[in-house]
Amino acid sequence: MKVYNSLTMKKEEFKPITYGEILMYNCGPTVYDYVHIGNLRSFFMADIIRRTFEYIGYRVKQVMNITDVGHLVSDGDSGNDKMTKALKRHDLDITLENMLNVGNIYTKAFKEDLKKLNIKIPDYLPKASENIKEDIEMIKILEEKGYTYKTSDGIYFDTKKMKSYGKLGGLNLDEETQSRVCTNNEKKFHADFALWKFDKKNGWNSPWGNGFPGWHIECSGMSKKYLGETIDIHTGGYDLKSVHHNNEIAQSECSSGKTFVNYWIHGEFLNINGEKLSKSKGGNITIKTLEEKNFSPLDLRYLYLQSHYRSKMDFSWEILESAKNGLSKLRKKILKLKTNRSEEYIEFKEKIKVFISDDFNTPMLLAELHKLLDDKNIGISKKNWCIEEADKILGLDLINSKSKEIKIPDNIKILLSERKMARENKDWIRSDEIRDEILKYGFKLSDVNGEQIIEK
Repeated sequence: MKVYNSLTMKKEEFKPITYGEILMYNCGPTVYDYVHIGNLRSFFMADIIRRTFEYIGYRVKQVMNITDVGHLVSDGDSGNDKMTKALKRHDLDITLENMLNVGNIYTKAFKEDLKKLNIKIPDYLPKASENIKEDIEMIKILEEKGYTYKTSDGIYFDTKKMKSYGKLGGLNLDEETQSRVCTNNEKKFHADFALWKFDKKNGWNSPWGNGFPGWHIECSGMSKKYLGETIDIHTGGYDLKSVHHNNEIAQSECSSGKTFVNYWIHGEFLNINGEKLSKSKGGNITIKTLEEKNFSPLDLRYLYLQSHYRSKMDFSWEILESAKNGLSKLRKKILKLKTNRSEEYIEFKEKIKVFISDDFNTPMLLAELHKLLDDKNIGISKKNWCIEEADKILGLDLINSKSKEIKIPDNIKILLSERKMARENKDWIRSDEIRDEILKYGFKLSDVNGEQIIEK
């Protein structure tokens, strides 16, 4: 198994901490709004990693956090909290109770998005608000070891005390814009970051005063609680690498004295008009947006599968339409297979392992599946087996392509019967007229091996 490690910036042979088990932490969403399709690509990547390791026989213990408190707008420990922005948008008073209630609304929506995208639900989806105790305990340890200092607005981590700070992704600490978006005049160094932020009105009690945990400490606290001090894999979007993940390393390793993560895996951006898709730039495209435009969430999953996770991916409605057509063609190929009987085809299984063991190469696997289905020298029962095997990674619900029944209205059934008779009489003009009439009712018709295949 070869994995690209963002820490060493090279592809490495994967060696787990414990044979047969993977400990994986995925940076989850900040639940202040519906999650857009750029962020969903990161969670899809985590799903592919999990499916891959499970396919080759590992037990994956997966944790994905839900950030419902403590995430500032910028990485600079200043500005309005994102959850506070959500309260203002909903015209609610800024209270902890309201913050948690809004977080619950968008957490539920996020879980629904995961299901629609056929992303396996992680073993644990802990909320930041329910793990404050763990944050405080870690800050106490860091304080005892001399890594913290106090300012008027909070408790900060002194990055100068850690010699290897910024080792992930080769962070240039001399370049202030790389390591911090905003500055705080009370900080000793521009890269120092908040562990605890004071708030007299809201938040939780702590040894340093009432307030909220810093965004970064939340992930360190939850990872340690559910997975231990050293884990195999930590994932996230490319934008989290330089600041958030370097800060996680600093907190975790300075408190425990151990390596925090062995393999860091980062997914590239989803771009629209050449720029990273983000809410701030008007790119608030969600699963709901897709559905309103008559796209299925699995059309988006198929689009994700066509690009390697470390490659930037362009998005437009035309590109998504192309992906939709690609998935439709794949399903039609499956519908042509007359039997549900499966016959093992070891050669294809070996190809699956070759592709996914090379840094989770889903585009190659998808292309190979299309190629196999077009190969007339391979029997139908073998193709059925290969579809089931490939879909354990792809997650496109392909094995149900044949079994999904469409509820056909009686008037459409009559038209189908008339068209069948017209085709038997070689009345092609009437056959085409009926097909066009059926289309007006929202059903698409195609002829496969002498049978009429209908789809919405």
